[in-house]
Amino acid sequence: MIKNILLGAAAAIVSGLVAFYLIVSLGFVPANADATPPKLEKWIARKALHAAIDRQAPKGENPVALNDANLVAGIKLYAADCAVCHGAADGKASHIASGLYQRAPQLAKHGVEDDEDGETYWKIFHGIRMTGMPGFSKTLTEGEIWTLALFLKHMDKLTPAAQKAWVAVPSSAR
Repeated sequence: MIKNILLGAAAAIVSGLVAFYLIVSLGFVPANADATPPKLEKWIARKALHAAIDRQAPKGENPVALNDANLVAGIKLYAADCAVCHGAADGKASHIASGLYQRAPQLAKHGVEDDEDGETYWKIFHGIRMTGMPGFSKTLTEGEIWTLALFLKHMDKLTPAAQKAWVAVPSSAR
């Protein structure tokens, strides 16, 4: 009888752990910065982030056309909202970026050009919890977020006009 009770308890624990793992793995735990984090998020944050992006990020191409005007507009948005943490064309971290935990990637060195358009859009729109990356859904329009994502996708192969605007973004590094 005690053996059956112990086996039942073990089965219940294992079932609960499997259910918890599936809930996390399938993206049902929010990973965006604009929601209240659950208590266990420190453990599940990375798994939840990847699962949420896989499940929620827009699929397909960026709806903003790739042209000089849109690239320059994306650079201006980046300069105003992103450069203080993610750096300018020189790739040097500002004091703010250096003090962040987790460190903000310096996008001139470690860009997101290989990421899917929807993944970059999702990260800008929602932000990423526990990283310092804010969500911009309340401060930028959907079109502005897509324009910013367009620049980030193409920042390693800019047109001459866009490259000129990019190198003109002032560095916050000292």
